Amino acid sequence: MKHKLVDYFRHIAHLSDEEAQAILDSMVVKTYPKGTHLLMAGQVCTEAYFVLQGCVRQYSVVDGEERSHGFFTEDEWVLSVHSMVTQTPADHFLVCAEDTTVVVGTEQREQDLYRRFPRFETISRMAMQKVLAEQQERFASYLTDGPEQRYLKLSKTRPDIFQRIPQYQLASYIGVKPESLSRIRKRIATRGKPATPRRKA
Repeated sequence: MKHKLVDYFRHIAHLSDEEAQAILDSMVVKTYPKGTHLLMAGQVCTEAYFVLQGCVRQYSVVDGEERSHGFFTEDEWVLSVHSMVTQTPADHFLVCAEDTTVVVGTEQREQDLYRRFPRFETISRMAMQKVLAEQQERFASYLTDGPEQRYLKLSKTRPDIFQRIPQYQLASYIGVKPESLSRIRKRIATRGKPATPRRKA
């Protein structure tokens, strides 16, 4: 399972066997039970997480209600980019939606790798640019899409999420109440069915 992170970096740049082993040796892998918060609103983000197995949900609390903003699963990075970069308190929560195993990254571990392999700094920056681009695309899409479009896009790009996340959390992410999500599902299902032929008189 630990090799998933090495494979991730190898999709970005070539790694020598020595470099790959250095990544493996530096890894700190932790498993958190479902419901564990990796980050609380008001805390400064000091760790980045690479999901080896499981799912992490990002949400905020508005007027006493949770609003889901994203779900992060296998082979994805989870972190509060703005909080980590600016060293300011995060305005959202990160919680394990399932029992989740992650690689825990800190700036100290990164710096140790950079000293041994200066090229890692460039590779790490490329990985962060990829994460930022994905988050920006997700945010832009969220602003322009309506609830049904969000549902269709999620079902196309992340079909596994529908089996892993409760309906009320999916509804929150899409921006509707659970009963409205049920109506959206029925409407889409009805559109997908072939028209019933009319009986001859």
